[in-house]
Amino acid sequence: MRVRRILGLALAAATLAGVSAVGAVSAGAASSPNISRDDCTAAGGQIVSRPYAGYACALPDGTTQAIT
Repeated sequence: MRVRRILGLALAAATLAGVSAVGAVSAGAASSPNISRDDCTAAGGQIVSRPYAGYACALPDGTTQAIT
């Protein structure tokens, strides 16, 4: 009985660690990467000013990325 409890706790901890690792990877992939001013204009984008957030690149596909 005690062995089952220990194995259950180990399995739960491993599952939780796996879920949090997957969440961190997908959160990193979901955030938009930074782009330079030169890369923005080369990609056909426009540099726009955002209040209290600095400048961003508005790309032709409708996405915006922060300027580095």
